Amino acid sequence: MQAAGAPNWSFGLLTDVGRQRQGGVNQDAALALDLPHGGLFAVADGMGGHAAGELAATLALDALSQHYLARRTPPPIRLAEAVQDANVAVLRHAVGEYVGMGTTLIAALIDRGALLIAHVGDSRAYLLRGGELFRLTEDHSWVSEQVRLGHLTEEEAREHQWRSVVSNALGGEERVRLELFGLRLRAGDRVMLCSDGLSSVVKDTDLLRLLVRPLAPDATARLLVDAANDAGGPDNITVLVIDVRQDLKLPIYDLPPAHHGGPDYVDVLLGTQRGSSMTTYLLLMIAYFTLLGVMLLPAQRPGLAVTGTALLLGILVVQRLGLVRRASRPLQAPSAALPPGDRPAPASTFQPSPTGIPTDEANRSGRALKTQNRQDRGST
Repeated sequence: MQAAGAPNWSFGLLTDVGRQRQGGVNQDAALALDLPHGGLFAVADGMGGHAAGELAATLALDALSQHYLARRTPPPIRLAEAVQDANVAVLRHAVGEYVGMGTTLIAALIDRGALLIAHVGDSRAYLLRGGELFRLTEDHSWVSEQVRLGHLTEEEAREHQWRSVVSNALGGEERVRLELFGLRLRAGDRVMLCSDGLSSVVKDTDLLRLLVRPLAPDATARLLVDAANDAGGPDNITVLVIDVRQDLKLPIYDLPPAHHGGPDYVDVLLGTQRGSSMTTYLLLMIAYFTLLGVMLLPAQRPGLAVTGTALLLGILVVQRLGLVRRASRPLQAPSAALPPGDRPAPASTFQPSPTGIPTDEANRSGRALKTQNRQDRGST
């Protein structure tokens, strides 16, 4: 589907209970929120028992959207603060019968021509670009750490008995640990967010094969859920597919870089992001002293005005060029790729599917969007 007022992107979302979860309880939740210059999307995978996991995922997405809508700080700072607010919301409810509950969170913010990712846990974000599939996030889990250290292979990790044990989640401690980074979007990009109910049973090569099909996002989401169920469906499955239609200008703020060193505490990330705004203070100082000089030294007013204006323009040009260069940094090696001769048409040419998911008012109100568990699981 394509949200109203969002000509640059369209999305498809589907969540399914899977085939092996007893009781038919879906502890996943998803969010799709239309914003003036883009959209906020998220997937949460709750943990801690049937009622606790479902509550944790819903609480997290409610808090995330409400905080983001209520603040006016720069988007990277606002997104990190919203994740911390979601963490506190889960932590405060983890008492009594809900002790020990938590949730993963993968959030994607589209702001004009930029994509910001905030990541906690083992839900994932992928980017399909030009026939190559890039895994944008690394799981915060024990098996993922063993893979990075070379103690396990990807295949061994997929079958390991501790594959579902996460090392980081919302609700675990007062200060959340997260990864926060941004990159530039291009026309034809396809972004996918998913819970581990998909990524733990469907290999990246198979994800690529399904994502490159020239189908609308909602139809693609159905294919991905069906693939997870065909692989056994051991867990709840949630998929959110976003297609980018146009090249847009980057926002004026600096995009946080990816460090690939694991999650950092939120206050560390916020300190780094606020520190990167020193150029703004420099511009304000130059403007202030230029105006002061013009008022106090009338005889040198033209020269001061020209010099001050030239300095301001020069700094702005250098800042913009640096922002574009940093935002266009090359991605890491793809996790799966098609041969050059098999590259598909851009995602912007995908045609709408008649099986679109009905638009929900939750998309625009900021509430967590929980789609109904599919009743036709036998057909998958």
